[in-house]
Amino acid sequence: MVTEEQIRKELHELVVPGLTRTVGSMNLITDVKIEEKKVALTLAAAGMTTLVQGVLRAKITKIVGQLTGGSEVEVNYENVKPGVLNKIKNIVAIMSGKGGVGKSLVAGLTAVSLKRMGYNVGILDADITGPSVPKMFGVTDRPAGDETGILPVLSKSGIRVMSINLLLPAEDDAVIWRGPLIARAIEQFWQDVHWGDLDYLVIDLPPGTSDAALTVMQSIPITGAVVVYTPQDLAMMIVRKAFSMAKNMEKPVLGVVENMSYIYIPELNQKLELFGASQANSMVEAAGAPLLAQIPVDPNLAKLCDEGRVEDYEADFIKTLGENIIKSIADKKAAKKAEKESEK
Repeated sequence: MVTEEQIRKELHELVVPGLTRTVGSMNLITDVKIEEKKVALTLAAAGMTTLVQGVLRAKITKIVGQLTGGSEVEVNYENVKPGVLNKIKNIVAIMSGKGGVGKSLVAGLTAVSLKRMGYNVGILDADITGPSVPKMFGVTDRPAGDETGILPVLSKSGIRVMSINLLLPAEDDAVIWRGPLIARAIEQFWQDVHWGDLDYLVIDLPPGTSDAALTVMQSIPITGAVVVYTPQDLAMMIVRKAFSMAKNMEKPVLGVVENMSYIYIPELNQKLELFGASQANSMVEAAGAPLLAQIPVDPNLAKLCDEGRVEDYEADFIKTLGENIIKSIADKKAAKKAEKESEK
């Protein structure tokens, strides 16, 4: 007799019609009941239209029928909140002490790096009043969904993207909201979005230590924070505020990223530090966390972001960024485990 494990495995890679994502990646199967001559499956509706549900039902009925040798197959749908379906292993918050240091760029490149390594990745644009993630990834489609939740939009490489800009009538419309409304929007992007099965969710925090950033720290179980800065004397004082916030919220700092670190001049084979000497050693010491990457000033990177093609950018530091974040997460988890064992 066929087993539940066999059925789930057979349906895991089945693409949901019109959504370009699989049954397994969305964690749609909520229940499987196997009787002698009947198999009953229950799937989450997860924002699918009636038409999509019907087509998917027909596909599943055929596949499971063949798998069981002709047993009766029944497929039902139920409304399930995203929190029940979402399985997110790691949440990385990208933060900065102030705006203008390239925090959103680092968030985008982090998602790209992890995706290239083969992981399932999502990016939540929590910078409600200054959302730039959709523009960077060239994403313009409106998210699908209904009262049960919203489906994030997929980028060209399959990164799941959610941003307030995808819900506005026009991308250049201003979001003129007070703090409580912004905080509520961020909470909804966490609670009401069908992220599905993710290895990493990257969150682009609002700059500074305001209510919006505080909301993310308090309401979302982040694995750790990455702090972005630029090599300027003033940056040290401002970035310390971000370190202090993470510490007060008991969220580990995974590391620091120095953006606009230098510009490479190929004719001279030389790196020119446009904004002063690197502050990497000082930042690493202040954070008590490693340097994850030094990102240069690169006109080609700026051009690709403006064109919505950040996923096409190639540079050695992108791979290093993802690898260092993964290593830092593993180190933090190991240290926490060792600390708990020592307390026993």
